Amino acid sequence: MENQAEPRARRSPVPAVVRRRPLLAGAVTGSLVLAAVLLCVPFGEPPVARAPAAPAPGARAGSAVVAGAPAAPADLGELIGQRERAVRRQPQDARSWALLGTAYVEQGRRTGDAAGSYPKAERALRTSLRVRPDNSDDLAALDGLAALAVARRDFRAALGWSESALEAAPKRWSAYPSLIDACTGLGDYKRAYAALGRLRRLKSGPAVLARAAEVYRERGWREDAAAALSDAAAAAPGPAEQAAWLERGGQLAFERGDREDALRHFEEAVRLDPRLGAAQAGRGRALAALGRTGQALSAYRTALARQPLPQHALELGELQESLGLRQAAGAQYDLVRERVRRDAAGGVDGDLVLGLLEADHGDPVAAVRLLRAEWRRQPGIDVADALGWALHRIGQDTEALGYATVATDREHGGTVRSAPYMYHRGVIEQAMGRSGAARRHLEEALRINPYFSPLGAPAARAALAQVGEPPDVGVPR
Repeated sequence: MENQAEPRARRSPVPAVVRRRPLLAGAVTGSLVLAAVLLCVPFGEPPVARAPAAPAPGARAGSAVVAGAPAAPADLGELIGQRERAVRRQPQDARSWALLGTAYVEQGRRTGDAAGSYPKAERALRTSLRVRPDNSDDLAALDGLAALAVARRDFRAALGWSESALEAAPKRWSAYPSLIDACTGLGDYKRAYAALGRLRRLKSGPAVLARAAEVYRERGWREDAAAALSDAAAAAPGPAEQAAWLERGGQLAFERGDREDALRHFEEAVRLDPRLGAAQAGRGRALAALGRTGQALSAYRTALARQPLPQHALELGELQESLGLRQAAGAQYDLVRERVRRDAAGGVDGDLVLGLLEADHGDPVAAVRLLRAEWRRQPGIDVADALGWALHRIGQDTEALGYATVATDREHGGTVRSAPYMYHRGVIEQAMGRSGAARRHLEEALRINPYFSPLGAPAARAALAQVGEPPDVGVPR
């Protein structure tokens, strides 16, 4: 791995409102330029200001999806319509097939309709590879297939497609975002960081800053992640992209337990892009933490209408269960299972969220089986945490602690500061009679975020009370 200095700690983002740069120097320079222009214009003929033409919706979406950035739904629909017409006119147009396939990936991600969008994306991208001339250096289809594999949580396939693109063109910047995601999903965090360094030497811009923020978060550099997302939101070229980076900033704020800041981020994201389901789910999370449970339930329902992801349904079910709405929660858990099955038709690996559901609200033995297979396929920290918790739920605490350690111990790669991960480890240690370690990790969970889950946070406080204070052994003589 290339040696790279860790970024310095930076200021927290300005919540919900992007930072404004000083304008004085630009104003002075602009005045001088305007004066020079006026001197060159004949007297009596005022200059005609011509604003640059705004890019067409399809072009905006095309630029966004190529850069790996979010696109507005209307723009995305325009792009898909244009490319579908193009390939009907010219079925051998490899570039149009590649762009169409990548647009389908973004459409599936935006709408949560994996079964409807991802198979179409794969067919279009593979068609692009098939009709591409033998001597062509157009690798857009490889980038699209890598992005599709990431969307499906198939990180080994994503790694393969990204490496194929880089083997053909080592300086191809657009292969690196999916490579970073693939390495993270496979637990290779050092390689992900090295890939980020190469990406930043080849490309800059909001989408790259947002990708950097994800890597910084995985390494535990929360302030740097927040600052990178704030910069990305400030530089975003359109409201859809700005909303996406604000939503991720809200996630970071919530992870550190700042409910008000998280809510400001999520509400600004919703204002900019009302159809962003992740921002609506984030509102639900923050509102529940603030005790505004009626509004939280409504926000989650809106999120599921916009983007019916299994994770959003699981969060809603746990909120309902915490409020004593057990019948509604049970229906929501059944909906999680149904949506995981539906997404599987689009090639999505939903075993992680299904394993978490079964561990706490269903069949823990089935959860262990699912998560063991997931760990063999893609051993990321999130899978280590989930598998350790599922093993604890069936009483295999010694093995469970090994996985919980992977998820939380810096020496083993667990650099993410996660309240749920610390809570799981503390409860496992409590069950093993390791009171000191359990107390330390339960306290850490509640210090990171006292509101991390409507079910988990109260359980963490109860477990900590049960562990009690350390024994008073007195002063040694």
